[in-house]
Formats: sequence, C-alpha cells, structure tokens
Amino acid sequence: MIRKASVMKVYKNQYEEYKKRHDELWPEMKKMLKDHGVSEYSIFLLEETGQLFAYLHVADEELYAKVSETDICKKWWAYMEPLMETNEDNSPVSTELNEVFYLD
Repeated sequence: MIRKASVMKVYKNQYEEYKKRHDELWPEMKKMLKDHGVSEYSIFLLEETGQLFAYLHVADEELYAKVSETDICKKWWAYMEPLMETNEDNSPVSTELNEVFYLD
C-alpha cells in the first residue's frame, strides 16, 4: 500500500459546509475512489488557517492517477469549488507532501 498526503485550503466561512458535504459523500464518488484503489482516506482541518491535510492509501499510483479523469470526480470538484481554493479546472489547489517519517 502506498501512503499519500497533501495539503489544500478551505475558506474559513465554509468549514461546516465542507464537513457536511464530506459527511454526505455521494455513493458513486465513494465507489469510484475504492474502484481506483483508495482506502483509509482522511482529511483533517487546521481551523486557524483553513489548511486541510489529506491522508490516504492507494494500491497503485497509475490507477489512482486516473481518478481525476472520471466524470464523477469532475462533478465533485465543481460541487466543492465554492468552498475552497481551486485551479481553473475546479480541482483543489493541492500540494503533495513527501513522507519523512513512518512508524509501523
């Protein structure tokens, strides 16, 4: 299993809505992620700054890379765009983090 982590940013006045939308994650979005080898996906919020820390396991990097090509992912990005910093294609502005320590 490959561990991945990234940081994003949610607007400070949108914390509750961001959480609500993830609490109500569409079944088809959940299925697509699992079908693309994603598991143990968590997102944490640093309320002082709006910074989000996302952590997930992926089974295969190439398969995971195809998530962004799916229609449901693009629909989700459009749905989330008003709540967070995004790129022109509505994808979240995201910075991948490099693992520097892991305790098993």
